[in-house]
Amino acid sequence: MNILQLEEVVKTYDKTVAVDHVSFSIPKGRVFGLLGPNGAGKTSLIRIITSITRADSGQLFFDGEPLKSIHSERIGYMPEERGLYKKMKVGEQLLYLAQLKGLEYRDARDRLRQWMTRFEIMSWWNKKVDELSKGMQQKVQFISTVVHEPDLLILDEPFSGLDPINTNLIKSEIRELNRQGISIIFSTHRMEQVEEMCEEIVLINNGRNVLTGEVKEIRERFKENIFSIEYSGNLPVELDALDFENQQFSIISKEDHSLRIKVEQGGDSNDLLRFLIQKGVHIISFKEVLPTINDIFIRVVEGDKTRDEG
Repeated sequence: MNILQLEEVVKTYDKTVAVDHVSFSIPKGRVFGLLGPNGAGKTSLIRIITSITRADSGQLFFDGEPLKSIHSERIGYMPEERGLYKKMKVGEQLLYLAQLKGLEYRDARDRLRQWMTRFEIMSWWNKKVDELSKGMQQKVQFISTVVHEPDLLILDEPFSGLDPINTNLIKSEIRELNRQGISIIFSTHRMEQVEEMCEEIVLINNGRNVLTGEVKEIRERFKENIFSIEYSGNLPVELDALDFENQQFSIISKEDHSLRIKVEQGGDSNDLLRFLIQKGVHIISFKEVLPTINDIFIRVVEGDKTRDEG
């Protein structure tokens, strides 16, 4: 069962197509990465999902039902541009925002106290937002996003302005919310965070869906038959000179007691391993190198640009 499903969604502003027939689905309980370069259409999609704006055409389904504005109470959205009122007190503001999401005053107060105690920030209750650092405001914004226990949580650059300790704190809370069954859309430009946090991704470029799938499967799909080898002792002379007689293999890089070797078309990893052993290389480890999501992001976006120019 999907928590969210988009089918051929289109959104145009004046003559600019911001979202161009985008389709993807998010299974319940998954951490899903929404990726793309600046101006790709991610924010436009999020605004449609949260009912801030409406699609010009296409269909959206939330938990099996056509998306309606009432579903926004079951969605938590933390935008990249934070939306806190600078002159309001933290506790007063959090209570106000929680009640906007449908919580009764007493329930909202109790939940907020639990969250603020967990984050060790109860002393901030009567402080104005503009008295807090950016990182502190980020924690307050996070609480305002999750306090109503949404079914779908949308986080846009959630770690911006946080130090490493508080980044790990928020990561831990995100994982715990996901363990409780909350589905999460995670949008960031930090691709290492995508690999760490996300199970599936969609990559949007120029308003179009250009790549979708599970992170592990996508990395496998884009692999280039490159292997990392660690060895002890000295390399045979012909390998040390980066000169292979065997045309099935080519050395990509050589460092102290490590090699990266590409297996060319027609060869396989067993052939490479056998070749190295026959050459007398004392192998400590032998593993395939998978491309990072960052590498794949660049390759797909640049390839899409080349196709458009062509």
